[in-house]
Amino acid sequence: MDGGILEPSLYMVKAVAILDNDGNRLVTKYYDDQFPTSKEQKAFEKNLFNKTHKANSEIIMFEGLTCVYRSNVDLFFYVVGSSQENELILASVLNALYESVTVDEICDGGIILDSDATSIVQKVSLRTDDLNIGEQTMAQVLQSAKEQIKWSLLK
Repeated sequence: MDGGILEPSLYMVKAVAILDNDGNRLVTKYYDDQFPTSKEQKAFEKNLFNKTHKANSEIIMFEGLTCVYRSNVDLFFYVVGSSQENELILASVLNALYESVTVDEICDGGIILDSDATSIVQKVSLRTDDLNIGEQTMAQVLQSAKEQIKWSLLK
C-alpha cells in the first residue's frame, strides 16, 4: 500500500479524560500504549490542560495527537485520537461524553461503540423491576422494601 495512505482501523480513540478546573484527573481511560505509565499520563494531561484551559477553540493538535475538548463551569472533557483521525468523529464522541458523562458505553478499547447520548443514557439506567435482590444496590433494596410496606399497609 502507498506510504501516505493508512490502513483503516476501528481503533479511533486513544484516550478519554475528564479533568477538573485545576487540571487534575477525575476520569481517564487510555486505549493504547503511547503513555504507558501513570506518571506519563498525568504529565500529558497536565500539559494538555495548560495548553487548553484558556483557549476558546474546540480542537488542538498536541504532541502529534488530535485532541477535541469542551469545558463546563469547572470540568474539562477531552477525547484524543491520532493525528490522522477525523475530527468530526472525535467531536461526536466528545458530545456523547459531555451529555451522558459515561465512558465505557461510548468506547471500548479505543473502538467507538455508540455516540448517541440518549441511547447511552438508556443503556446505563437500570430498571430495578427486572433485577433480583442480589443484583440491586442498597438504595434500590430500601426503596423496594418501602414500596412493599406501603402497599401492605394500604390493603
